[in-house]
Amino acid sequence: MAANVQFDLVSPERKLTSVLVEQVQIPGADGDLTAMAGHEPTILSLRPGLLTATGAGVEEQYVVTGGFAELSADTISVLAELALPRGEMSQEVVTDLLKQATKAHEEAHPDEHHMTQKFLADLVHIAEDLGFHTNL
Repeated sequence: MAANVQFDLVSPERKLTSVLVEQVQIPGADGDLTAMAGHEPTILSLRPGLLTATGAGVEEQYVVTGGFAELSADTISVLAELALPRGEMSQEVVTDLLKQATKAHEEAHPDEHHMTQKFLADLVHIAEDLGFHTNL
């Protein structure tokens, strides 16, 4: 039996979950990471992607657009800029997120274009993986 770890996911709008899990797959800015009990203390930035929490034979998925994760041996805490259960994603939400990201990219200082272009590309990738239309 795998060891459990406390997992908390919050966004500015709400607390999405607080449960014991076996592992959490996190879309990190520097690459995906799987966190489990006993993990070394780590803080990482999130990129837009799908966060998956697994425990007791149940898998919960959340779409996140950014934020931070703090990992320790017995806790995984994620503070997301925006987080929605996968089931709450809709074409309307995707279209709105893509419009906001496109506008931010267009208005960004040239020094920030690489960062805003990557954010937009990550949003498109996750939306398409979930089966949503991304042409604006």
